Amino acid sequence: MFTGIVAAIGKITTISPLGDAAAGHRLTVDAGGLPLADVALGDSITLNGACMTVVAKTDKQFEVDVSRESLNCTAGLDAIGEVNLEKAVTLSERLGGHLVSGHVDGLGVVSKFEPVGESWLLAVAAPKELGKFIAVKGSIVINGVSLTVNTVTDSADACTFSVNLIPHTVQVTTLKHLKSGSKVNLEIDLIARYVERMLSASK
Repeated sequence: MFTGIVAAIGKITTISPLGDAAAGHRLTVDAGGLPLADVALGDSITLNGACMTVVAKTDKQFEVDVSRESLNCTAGLDAIGEVNLEKAVTLSERLGGHLVSGHVDGLGVVSKFEPVGESWLLAVAAPKELGKFIAVKGSIVINGVSLTVNTVTDSADACTFSVNLIPHTVQVTTLKHLKSGSKVNLEIDLIARYVERMLSASK
């Protein structure tokens, strides 16, 4: 489990195919400011909100294998560049964001990213099927960052929601690089997922 509180900005430095075009990739990631001393092989680290398993590591880098299925369902794991990093939480840590599984539920598309006063407004068009899980003042994860939903607008083919980013969040995450048209990884609230399942199963 994770919290959606980004611990460091890392960088994918190498992408190595695991086989033919239908196979996945092995990524080498520079951990940036993320300490790796307590990370063992088999531990989980999220990259832009997608939970990955550490298969090799040094003092400053680690490697993960990303399946073709994961590549097809996520954004930002198929090219060299910066990624948000978070290690799995332990029971002794504070839950600073909200309960996050590291499972990407869908890809959103940024429709607006602009300064508003001292903060930033980020609006994202989510797949319509995720709309029922997104609520005002509810939690959502964008590229591994736990955020609070400010507005929700449903349309025939999408659910557009907005969040407010304080300067600190922009500074310490890769969200600063977003622009209109950028694809982002979305994870809906864990509790909302189970509430919807219970309601639908009782019909």
